[in-house]
Amino acid sequence: MIEQEQARSAGGGVRDEGIDRRTAAEAIERELVMMFRRARNVSSMVAEQVHPDLDPASYSLLLMVDEHGPLRGMDVADRTRLDKSTVSRQIATLVELDLLERVPDPDDGRARRIQLSELGRARLEQVRNQRRRHLHGQFASWTTQDLKDMARLLNKLNGMM
Repeated sequence: MIEQEQARSAGGGVRDEGIDRRTAAEAIERELVMMFRRARNVSSMVAEQVHPDLDPASYSLLLMVDEHGPLRGMDVADRTRLDKSTVSRQIATLVELDLLERVPDPDDGRARRIQLSELGRARLEQVRNQRRRHLHGQFASWTTQDLKDMARLLNKLNGMM
């Protein structure tokens, strides 16, 4: 370690560190692009497992409703930054597929909220259990410390986005 510091101070060390940092950042960018591409593919496959007619965007909406509980359509539009008409169509499709249901809004008797239907909740749970088992198998060769490090770094990355 001391020898590395002495080599840096002898010349070129700061420049080499800058090149190493840029190379590492570019590698992260490539890996993120690959991860996002694969995540889209996985999302498509998982959506199809929930229901053959479910598209990935609607699957994402389903996950949001599961995470946040009953929501108004405007809440969904605000959270997703999608047009209200787009969200309305997605909700209508999810209701038709019996994955969501409309319920009265306790804060406004004229309004409705959406929540998971029994079928929607059961399908999500089934798919999550399958995915969890698959991931546990994929991570079987990782050390516990590697898993903890990955979770910590992903949390840090998510905090930046």
